[in-house]
Amino acid sequence: MLPEPERTSEDRLLGGRVRLLQPRIGHRAGTDAVLLAGLSGARAGEHVIDLGSASGAVGLMIAAHVPTARVSLIEREPGLVALAGENIGLNDVGGRVAAFECDVFGIGEPSFAEACPDQAGDRRGPPAVPADLVVTNPPFFEETAGIRASPDAGRRKAHVMEGGGLRDWLAAAARVLKPRGRLALIHRADALGACLAALAPDFGAPAVMPIHPRAGRNASRILVFARRGGRSPLLLLPPLILHEPDGRFTPEAARLHDPALG
Repeated sequence: MLPEPERTSEDRLLGGRVRLLQPRIGHRAGTDAVLLAGLSGARAGEHVIDLGSASGAVGLMIAAHVPTARVSLIEREPGLVALAGENIGLNDVGGRVAAFECDVFGIGEPSFAEACPDQAGDRRGPPAVPADLVVTNPPFFEETAGIRASPDAGRRKAHVMEGGGLRDWLAAAARVLKPRGRLALIHRADALGACLAALAPDFGAPAVMPIHPRAGRNASRILVFARRGGRSPLLLLPPLILHEPDGRFTPEAARLHDPALG
C-alpha cells in the first residue's frame, strides 16, 4: 500500500534525470545513494540487483547511467516497494526495472520463488538470478550494537539491521551472484573491519575507496567492491573528496550528482 501523498515528496536526482517519490520523514536517499550508483561499475547489458532498495533510488540511478542494464529492486517494507513501483512508472523504465517485496535474508533460498513476488502481482515470479552485480546500502547498525535507535519507525528500519547481521546480508548477496560476480556496497568508514570480515567467507579481491567530507578530514564513508570467489589481496583505492573548503562539491562529486557537468 502506498504511503499517503502528504507523507511523500517527489525529488530529482542526477540533475533531474531521475524522479523519486520517497517518504518525507525517515530515511531519505541522498549522497550515499548517488555515490553507490555512480561508482558501482554497472556495465551495459548486465543484470543488477539492489538489496534493501527502499523506494528505488540506487537502482533507478543505475538504470539512468546504463540504459541497457536490467535492475531488480529488493525491499521488504510494503510501502517502500509500492513507492518503488510508482517510481519505475515515473521514470518509464518498466521494461527493465522491477521491484520485489521480500526479505533480503531469504533471497537465494529454496523458498525464494514463493516468498518474493514482484510488486505488480502479475505472477512473473522472483527476480532472475544469478546477477552480474549486487549493489547495497545496508542498514549501518545491527540490533546488538547498543545504539540509540531513532523513534521514527522508517528511519529505524533503514538504519538497524533486523533479523540478521552484515555477514548474513552479504551471504545473501553471494547467493544471487554469478560465480565471479561483483558486489558494491557503501558503509560507515569505521565499519571497514566488520565489512572485510563479513565478506571473507564468500568474496575476495576487495577494493576500498575512502570517502572524505573535505580534504584533511577523516573518512566518513567507504565504498567497498568485491568479487564472489575472488582471490586478489586487498586494494586501497584513491579517496574521493566530497566538498571544497567553501562547502561546494568538488568537481568529481559534482559530476556524480549531475553527470551533465562532466
